[in-house]
Amino acid sequence: MRVAIDARKLRDYGIGTYVRNVLRHLSRLDHETEYVLLCRAEDCEVASRLGENFRAVSEPAGAYSFREQLTVPLDLRRERIDLFHAPHYVLPLLTPCKSVVTIHDCIHLRFPQYLPNRLGYAYARASLWVATHRSNRVLTVSEASKRDILRYFHVPPSKIDVIYNAIDEQFGETPSDEEVARVRERYQLHDPFVLYAGNIKPHKNLERLIEAFHMLRKERADNVRLLIIGDEISKYATLRRAVHKYKLHKHVRFFGFVPDKTLAVLYRLARVFVFPSLYEGFGLPPLEAMASGTPVITSNVSSLPEVVGDAAILIDPYRSEDIAEAMRRVLDDPSLRDDLRRRGYARAREFSWERSVKRIREIYEQVLAE
Repeated sequence: MRVAIDARKLRDYGIGTYVRNVLRHLSRLDHETEYVLLCRAEDCEVASRLGENFRAVSEPAGAYSFREQLTVPLDLRRERIDLFHAPHYVLPLLTPCKSVVTIHDCIHLRFPQYLPNRLGYAYARASLWVATHRSNRVLTVSEASKRDILRYFHVPPSKIDVIYNAIDEQFGETPSDEEVARVRERYQLHDPFVLYAGNIKPHKNLERLIEAFHMLRKERADNVRLLIIGDEISKYATLRRAVHKYKLHKHVRFFGFVPDKTLAVLYRLARVFVFPSLYEGFGLPPLEAMASGTPVITSNVSSLPEVVGDAAILIDPYRSEDIAEAMRRVLDDPSLRDDLRRRGYARAREFSWERSVKRIREIYEQVLAE
């Protein structure tokens, strides 16, 4: 069996985390199948670290480009691939073999206003239609995402398999005292703080989080801070304006990208992690925070209740006052923090990349046998 996996997003957030963990655990579980990775040229060396049954092929076409519609099928034909796994929703129309597609969410259809133009919406909808109708099997990461796929595309529910994500192993490991001290000193973290980590696109609802933090600070005498970790902060001037509007420039800090090891420490130092997103296919950051022993507040919409279970405080993300009240409760109640911490540890252990990737591997075999 020769399986190709599109690994061009290997270094990305989100889908990149998914790709890295699928490859890492396939290399542990399967030493027989020949895996061909379609990679950017600078990532081709990753195959040599995975095992002798992994090989990389350079694929320069950009993700979501017209060029990939031609060059990816040529790669698959040249390499005589039996099964192609597209870990994001683009399946080229000319794919010459059986295929499995992972659709993480339907955000472009749920929130078309966040796309740059109508052409972007048309491309996203057409790509998702091809992925759902032309693939042999669709994988998704939550029951909420499966419902969304079925809502927008008429395919048999049996064609869609829900396979949950899990956390990177490092978030379950306790950092050394030296590493914690280094991060605390480097970022001058001497006051209690509320933490958000993730990307900062509009549906992440960070303007309401900043407004809620303003409400929280009005009734407190302590020096609690808000730390926002997310890439490309400079693209969203609205967040800076919100901080200026509420005169919070001394109390809200934007960190941009931080390495995973640093993030693991920040989770542990935070008094509470707040994730008020309006929509998630899965929502990995709350699970990472739970595995790190951090109390979690998150939204009562989309996949988030499914992911966190009874181990987090759920809030209405459209009501800033609800977010503020939840933060106040957690900050002021040590017993509540301890209870959330205990529940969070237990919940995070229910998710396993090993189990998930084993199921993905079984689906490869099923599709080839059909």
